Amino acid sequence: MAQDIYERLARHLDDLPAGFPRTESGVEFRILRRLFTPEDAEFALHLTMIPEEARVVARRAKIPVKEAVQRLDEMNKKGLIMGIQHKDKPTLYMALQFVVGFWEAQVNKLSPELIRDFEEYFPCFARPEVWRKAPQMRTIPVDKSISIETAVMPHERAQEFVRNHTTFAVSNCICRQEQRIMDKGCDKPEESCMSFGMAAEITIDNGRGRAISREEALSIIQRAEEAGLVLQPGNAKNPVFMCTCCSCCCGVLRALKLDPKPGRLVSSPFLASFNPDTCKGCGTCIKRCQMEAFHLDDKKAVLNLDRCIGCGLCVSTCPTKSLSLVRKPEEQQPYVPKNIIETHIRLGQARGKLSKGKLIGMQVRSKLDRLLARS
Repeated sequence: MAQDIYERLARHLDDLPAGFPRTESGVEFRILRRLFTPEDAEFALHLTMIPEEARVVARRAKIPVKEAVQRLDEMNKKGLIMGIQHKDKPTLYMALQFVVGFWEAQVNKLSPELIRDFEEYFPCFARPEVWRKAPQMRTIPVDKSISIETAVMPHERAQEFVRNHTTFAVSNCICRQEQRIMDKGCDKPEESCMSFGMAAEITIDNGRGRAISREEALSIIQRAEEAGLVLQPGNAKNPVFMCTCCSCCCGVLRALKLDPKPGRLVSSPFLASFNPDTCKGCGTCIKRCQMEAFHLDDKKAVLNLDRCIGCGLCVSTCPTKSLSLVRKPEEQQPYVPKNIIETHIRLGQARGKLSKGKLIGMQVRSKLDRLLARS
């Protein structure tokens, strides 16, 4: 009976935008059993990507509202679902997908066994063809790499969307934490993942991070550039989170780095431009690049543009100014969704899991359940 519950949960998660694909080894079920009790797994089936009040979920699960609130709050604290609180209004609850989702919510709670299962599963989960069509994250350049002459949109500068928010949180990077526990990785800053607005409030309320000021948020961005970390916000013009990533720990960058042409997979509006005539062959760019886009040949750096993701880390520290960022041609500019809702819809459609008919059906069902739950 319990195994059937986890099979149903796996199917439910696979129908969410990011998916939860099956494997021959069944490692995905080990992950679910480590995180969800059988009761949690069954209850999670009643949540969707549409935020709803506890009374609506209670009606679907056929349990009292008071019991539903207690169970939903417990699962929210475990990081298995998302609870959204608004002042003077009932809390809304929604499903969390695996990544980006309830995996990241396990920060500070990782065990070696869970990490080993994740490492076994992630190569099956990370599919380059889906990421190319609808990435959950995008790459933006570090500010020092942007020249006055370079045309930059507001959503392409980290400082701009930080200034657009008033609530900020920072939490430990689950990727670096995972690698540290396994005695791998690097010595880059662990407390480095930021969230903004409502996402920051959720992070703080659930104890997964601490509140910070706008000034500290901006200083974390500056520290990331100094440490050679790639800025990766959520793939939306108004992102609710931003990671500062290295390719030795970050799951996304590790997956991209394995591809022979990561520059064609990542969502980035820029490329590095290189002037070999002024290059002194110091090798700084080789050390800074997270995608191994550079190598030395005859005491000169050589840039492989197929591996460039436009992060600007090589540009900001080139002592001879031989590197600069240039904007990709218009036909190569990635589409950036307006918000995280559009990001998820596009991801679900790219996977063939969220047709317009299914989306409308989900909205109609939610509206009907809300109406019936009032009676």
